Amino acid sequence: MPQQKTMVSVPELMLEIAPDAAEALRASDLLPGEPAVLPVRATYFDTPDRDLATAGFTLSLTEGEGEGESEGETARVQTVRATGSTADLFVLPEWRQPVAGDRPVLDERTPLCTLPPAKIAEIGPLFGLRLRRQLWTLSWQGADIELALDRGEVTAADRRSARCELRLALRDGAPAALYALARRLDEIAPLRLGVLTEADHGFRLLGPVLHMHKAAPVALHRDMVAAEGFRAIGAACLRQFRLNEPLVDPANPEAVHQARVALRRLRSAFAIFRPMLQDETGPRLNRETRWLAGVLGEARDLDVLRMRCRPEALRARLEPARMAAYDQARGMLESRRARLLMLDLAEYLAIGPWTMQPSGAEIRGLPLREYASAALDRLRRKVKKDGIGLADVDDETRHELRKDAKKLRYAAEFFAPLYAEKRRRRRAARFLAALEALQDRMGALNDLAAAPALVERLGLAGDPAAAAILGTDRDKRNLIEAAAEAHEAFVDAKRFWR
Repeated sequence: MPQQKTMVSVPELMLEIAPDAAEALRASDLLPGEPAVLPVRATYFDTPDRDLATAGFTLSLTEGEGEGESEGETARVQTVRATGSTADLFVLPEWRQPVAGDRPVLDERTPLCTLPPAKIAEIGPLFGLRLRRQLWTLSWQGADIELALDRGEVTAADRRSARCELRLALRDGAPAALYALARRLDEIAPLRLGVLTEADHGFRLLGPVLHMHKAAPVALHRDMVAAEGFRAIGAACLRQFRLNEPLVDPANPEAVHQARVALRRLRSAFAIFRPMLQDETGPRLNRETRWLAGVLGEARDLDVLRMRCRPEALRARLEPARMAAYDQARGMLESRRARLLMLDLAEYLAIGPWTMQPSGAEIRGLPLREYASAALDRLRRKVKKDGIGLADVDDETRHELRKDAKKLRYAAEFFAPLYAEKRRRRRAARFLAALEALQDRMGALNDLAAAPALVERLGLAGDPAAAAILGTDRDKRNLIEAAAEAHEAFVDAKRFWR
């Protein structure tokens, strides 16, 4: 399989922008002169069973990017991209070459030439991209940056999706200039960190419409070092948050839940990798991430309380507060503070101070599987110890156990792909099931402990219908007993990383 490519990728930053904001940016003094304009037409290919995507590749033919064209002809460039963990198996994860026809050429210049001939024969067009690309070259903080404004649509069968995006590509200079320019652009027109590639947009049209996005397995492999693992995990968390963020709505309560899950997972990643994040920026971003999760917390708490309310009249009394919480959450998500936090986190993962500190060099270079095993051992010991005597501790101590169990669960989910042997996969499934059961029991206890303050704050303390929400002493004893049993089952579960 080839280990080199015909072209070298450059650092890029994708940004989402609304059409009216794009017009404001276009009219600003920041973009010099008239842009170069390119009509871009791309077709993406795969087999009906998505064999290329499953193997970790995308395949496209693009016209209009300006490569390989001669007078009177339009450039057509074939691009094979490695995605996810597959990308790390190659020196550079992209293969580009000019082609003459409207069919892909899968010869020895691409890694796809190793596919079985029957699969190659099944490759056909899946979706298309049509857009108008405006290009500027900017000098910013000593760097040369190409800014592309893309407006158009992705089509698949009878479904369409409009696109309006910015792409900042570093041609020369320090990568930090990309993020600095993005912040300056956001002062003129609101921008959001982009997490969907062209291929992502197309594949989403081919599947069902999703109203929330759960965490996907992180693309980790055993050849990674600790620094690469932190980047991959952090990027996966940012992606999950950004996919759920625009879906936050009172009619869609699961989206706000998954957005909070993404932020909690990200904060857990900061905690898991704290030994190599010995800089001042990381703690600040962790605090800001906690703030953003708190912004969504009131809406989620009221969603949970609403689900526990059986009388419809009581639900109706909750609704004004719930709607107000969602209005506040959406307002905060649209704020510059929240938008810049996403950019700050993306920059920190890519080029943060932790990547250059001499004190963390040894840890950054540790094999990821070695780092993961030590981290999982440390977290498991804490959950095992803190669960002793569960019936005799106070609510705050149980709450800390719940948080520690959640952190361990996220770590186990993050690192599970590193332990892909069949025996270890079975152990991982059993370990996670036991941990999830413990977390659920502790969550129910926490909801019961938090209910009185929430009911009081909502002015429902005198409502007889609210008594069921508060529970009884017997309810609490039963939950504590169930949690203790779940903790014993967790302790008995074998470690899949040993």
